[in-house]
Order: sequence, then structure tokens, then C-alpha cells
Amino acid sequence: MAGWQGKLEQIDANRWRIPRGYKSGMRVDGIIYADAGLLPSIKEDQAPEQVANVATLPGIVGASLAMPDIHWGYGFPIGGVAATDWDQGVVSPGGVGYDINCGVRVVRTNLTEADVRPHLDQLIGALFDNIPSGVGSGGKIKVERREMEEVLTRGAAWAVEKGYGAPEDLAFTEAGGSLPGVDPGKVSPRAFKRGHDQLGTLGSGNHFLEVQLVETIYDPAVAATFGLSAGQVVVSIHSGSRGLGHQVCTDYLDVMAQAAKKYDLHLPDRQLACAPVNSSEGQAYLSAMAAAANYAWANRQCLMHWTRETIARILGSTPERLGLSLLYDVAHNIAKKERHTVEGRQRVLCVHRKGATRAFPAGHAELPAAYRSTGQPVLVPGDMGRNSYILVGTEKAMAETFGSACHGAGRLMSRSEAKKETRGAELKAELERRGISVRATSNATLAEEAPEAYKDVNDVVRVTDAAGIARKVARLRPLAVMKG
Repeated sequence: MAGWQGKLEQIDANRWRIPRGYKSGMRVDGIIYADAGLLPSIKEDQAPEQVANVATLPGIVGASLAMPDIHWGYGFPIGGVAATDWDQGVVSPGGVGYDINCGVRVVRTNLTEADVRPHLDQLIGALFDNIPSGVGSGGKIKVERREMEEVLTRGAAWAVEKGYGAPEDLAFTEAGGSLPGVDPGKVSPRAFKRGHDQLGTLGSGNHFLEVQLVETIYDPAVAATFGLSAGQVVVSIHSGSRGLGHQVCTDYLDVMAQAAKKYDLHLPDRQLACAPVNSSEGQAYLSAMAAAANYAWANRQCLMHWTRETIARILGSTPERLGLSLLYDVAHNIAKKERHTVEGRQRVLCVHRKGATRAFPAGHAELPAAYRSTGQPVLVPGDMGRNSYILVGTEKAMAETFGSACHGAGRLMSRSEAKKETRGAELKAELERRGISVRATSNATLAEEAPEAYKDVNDVVRVTDAAGIARKVARLRPLAVMKG
């Protein structure tokens, strides 16, 4: 496929504009965060055309935005951010994606590499045995209809109440681990069925659990507030709403396709199917999406609880003695009601973040008190062979990106392409030669998630930091990897 040939204007070293006049129906410009090194791969898969398409959405404000990890997605690009007016705009399931509230949480420890290296293979093996993973995997928790409604309504708080963690975990979870406005009746029976035995499961694909080492500190003051120091071991957990969230998206894409006709919405791509935020269809979707988001937060809470228990058992201690505490949990596939300043005026918006992480600055009322002086931790996972990062949100992000930043490395190859290029067994051997212990449900899964299938997260973070929409705090490298 030839690279995208549309009109692109350079704003500065890290931003490019697709002008509003590029395509009929564009209501705002498109802005892509990238440098000259990243731009060729971004243009190659036609994702800029999706940025332009999103700019046609009714009620969109500011610009149609793309983070440096942008790649082709369903309707919206993955790495896309768009805000629509709450009263006059639309909500689009394509702006959230199928894995609603796929996100990351990072767990601190007071351990060093020397503490865990002798136990690393045993530790990742025990985590693999204790945490269900893989396509369609069922978990240890079976939730029937009535209790499932509690999960969907209360999110991570339900898990904490059931003994999967501590109340203080909720303070360090975006939105306290629960979005309001859930009506379980807006979630289909099929979604309930798919979710009833998947709570507390990691899933497959790019979902992972990694034991990581804090390799470099860039901002000592912020790192100290986050409880991070060089040489420290942390654990990252990346998972989402599993089959329940996927079904919610599937269900509402059908609803929105009909709504787009009903409200006479003219869209350049049917995958952008949407409805006015305040329509019955828009509100139903937001309610079901919130339910799936809450399921995801409950899911990651359970995964973290078993991670804490497993590490403590293998090391012959307790989670408290080992300092196993939650640094933060962030969503990166979600639509949220937020208040932002647009052209000098405060407006209530529906902010779609699809493959993008919230990056609120110091002083923001939605941050936990412990981070109010620094800004929000922005958790950016890489691939299993390279680095991950912890950044911090900035005022510039609030001014330019509705408080948003990148969410990861961003794919370069499809999963099928990656499997053609890479043999899972060889990749596993190579990672282990480099001191990275690996457990996966299959070699095919490893091949799909090969480092070469992704952009280098170091490049993505370099642009994010240079553009000022999030600042580097710490760089991590993997010690052990568990893939579904």
C-alpha cells in the first residue's frame, strides 16, 4: 500500500497539521504529534485519513488529535483523541474501541533486581499459574446476574469490598475505579454472559503482566512523590474489559449505525457511526460503556491482588513488608464527561481517548491528593523486549490535547504479519538470553507481540516529552513477562 498522500503542514518539530480544507466536511484541523522519524510509519498505514475523518464529527471542538503511537483502527485511529460538545456533539463507539477501558496499572515494590533475580523464573511461572490468561479464558470468579450488576455499577470498589485489595487502592485509580451513570439494563444479555466468568483474567493479544526494573530517573522530585527510585522493581498489569466490553462495543455499533440514519448524520466512514451525546442512543451507549469500564477496573483490581499474593508467597513475605502498593491505574480506551477550556471558554465535553492516556496536570481536582502537587502519572507500556515509561501530565496537555498523551508503542505490523516474520520459540529464546524470563499461552502469541511488530516506545515518548504534553519521569525495562 502506498503511503498516505494527503496534505500535511509542519507546525513545529513535533506537530503536523491536516488543514481543515483538506477534506469536505472537516469541521476542525487534524493535528498529529510526531517528528520526522516517526512520520513515515504513520503515513504508511493511512491513519492520517482517519484523523481527517474524525474531524468531520458533529460538535467536534479544538482539533482531531493523534498521539505519536497512532496507527490504523476501527473508525478512529488508535492513538486518537477527539472532544465533542456535550450538548451539541456526538459520541462514537469507534472513538473508544472494542476493548473498553483497556488500561494499565503499576504496582510499586521495595525490592531490587538482586532480590528478585534468583527467583525470577519461579516468580513468573507462579504468576502465570495463578492468573488466568489467554483467549476466552475463564477465571476463578464466577459472577451471576445480580452480583454482576454490582460489578458494573461499582467497579473496583466491588473488588475491594470482596477482599481483592485495600480501600486506598481506589484513590490511586483513575475516576476512583468507577464511572457514574451505569444502567445495567443497557448492557445486553450476551455481554453479561461473556463477562460472567472472565473477571480476574488477563486476556490475550497485547495484554500482559511484566516485572520491570526502574532503569533511569529523569525527574527525581516527581519520581520521589510517585515512590520511584533507580534500581527498584515494579510490576505493570495491562488488561481491559474482556469479552463483556467487546460485546458492548459490538452491540452499540449496530445501534449507532441506525442512529446515524435517524439523525441524518453524514459521515465519511460508516465505522464512525455515532449519535448525539444527549440522545437516547448516545446516553444508552455511555451507560453501557461506563459499565464495561467499571468491569475493567474491577478486573485489574483482582489481577493486582493475586499478583501481590503471589509475589509475597514466592519471596516468603507479606505484601506490606514488600511494599506492594499501587502507583496508579489509567484507562486508555474510554469516553468521559470533562470540563475543558476551549478558545477561552469553559465547556463541558465528551472526550474520546482511544489508545490515549489521560495526562492531567498539577492542581487538577480529579487527581489524588498525593499527586496534586506533581500531576497525574501517565503509564506508557512498551513491548516485551524494550522499555516502558512513567510520565507526568502537564498544563500544555490541558491546553492542546484535552489533557491527553500517548498510551504505548503503537503497532507497525498486523498480528498476522508479525507471525510470518517471527518464530515465537526463537523470540522466547532471544529474550531469555537477554535475561528476560517469559511465559505465554503459546509461541504464536509471542510471535504476534514481537518487539519488531511495534514502534520503539523510546521514539514515541521522546516526541511526547519534547512536545510537552507529558514529561518523562522514569524509564523501565522488563525482567519477566507474562503474555496471555
